Amino acid sequence: MGAEQKPGGTANTAPPSLLLAWSDRINAWCEKALFVLMLAMIFFTTLQVITRVFFTALSWSEEITCFLLVYASLVGAAVAFKRGSHIAVTFIVEYLPAGVQKALALLVHLLGISFFGVIALYGILLMKSESQQTSPAMMIPMIWVYLIFPVLGGIIILHLFAGLRQTMKRG
Repeated sequence: MGAEQKPGGTANTAPPSLLLAWSDRINAWCEKALFVLMLAMIFFTTLQVITRVFFTALSWSEEITCFLLVYASLVGAAVAFKRGSHIAVTFIVEYLPAGVQKALALLVHLLGISFFGVIALYGILLMKSESQQTSPAMMIPMIWVYLIFPVLGGIIILHLFAGLRQTMKRG
């Protein structure tokens, strides 16, 4: 993390907040995990096609590919939140005064925190209610499959809190 340029040309050498540092560090891990998840999905899909065409189809390969797709989608959503890459309609907001833009940004962050808080909470409840279930083909406890919801909900909430703090610091 180098020094950032302020509009006046002076460098901002203030260290990032602990919240932002954690958000950045966790996002770096999420990006690596996303890469591994995508590679694993490609590997198991390729393995599934090869075994189906030339041998006997693997009973578990489709299930693991589905689980990897869900994991990759949610980890990708967390990375997109951190990067600000989700679709946004900004053409109206850009014409509003700076104070209103800031208030809307704060509101969006707070709504996001609330939404992903619900996702994390219901993920925990789902883990509890389905703790005795196993996946049909791989026979792994479904608690490990559903763990992604509270974990990624928490990570996205961390990113949103870091973004909320940055928004509040802006003039």
